[in-house]
Amino acid sequence: MDVESGETHLVSTGRGKTTCGYFLDGGRRILYASTHLASPECPPRPDFSRGYVWPIHPGFDLFTADAAGSAPKRLTETPGYDAEATVSPDGRTIVFTSVRDGDLEIYTMNTDGTGVKRLTREPGYDGGPFFSPDGRRIVYRRDAPDGEAALARYRERLAAGLYAPGILEIWVMERDGSGKRQVTRLGAASFAPYFHPDGRRILFSSNHPDPSGRNFDLYLVGDDGSGLERVTTDPSFDGFPMFSPDGRRLVFASNRGARERGETNLFVADWVD
Repeated sequence: MDVESGETHLVSTGRGKTTCGYFLDGGRRILYASTHLASPECPPRPDFSRGYVWPIHPGFDLFTADAAGSAPKRLTETPGYDAEATVSPDGRTIVFTSVRDGDLEIYTMNTDGTGVKRLTREPGYDGGPFFSPDGRRIVYRRDAPDGEAALARYRERLAAGLYAPGILEIWVMERDGSGKRQVTRLGAASFAPYFHPDGRRILFSSNHPDPSGRNFDLYLVGDDGSGLERVTTDPSFDGFPMFSPDGRRLVFASNRGARERGETNLFVADWVD
């Protein structure tokens, strides 16, 4: 997408389902997850009759291509879900979420797909990772099922390729997976964390403290969990925030102004501390 005009052009294959696009190599290449090798058809939507769930499609693999979308290269070949990939500031390391070892865990690898390393090992969903501006830490979302019954339900859904988001908290860890530390304790669905360019604060989306759990707003918090501040107040969904590298602009997704229920658009705003 061109930021000024809003003009868009397709850079994935147009087959399967594609998610989690990201730039690398100074904007000369792109990184994304796609199911197009598993099937040219878009996977079916999950059945929401038993509650809201996220599909964990086993056909997702990670790909890179040039910025025009040509010459795609497959990076992952292990069975199961590989997605949610982003790149370190130095452009040398990809961090991503995978179910390759039986649980939704966070891994790193080189940008050519070699040197895969597992960073998380606790039962439950760990995902949505992003590097800090200095590349030394990783911020992510974590769902730790409370008790054996909750863990069994989580594993049963995961075996069926589903995840039911509930209580998600924001965590940080060192680049090598050490020093894991919980940042939020809101008891809500807090997700999509992204470091402020100062490296000391984290922007994220949460349905705290909406009693219905439907209104998501953006919040800012210190990386030690202090100074929680609400950033948006629109009575709909605001999520997936990211700062421009200089910290002057913010892009996020929102349902505000939707012409029909569930319509999501991108918004850009000036950031004022």
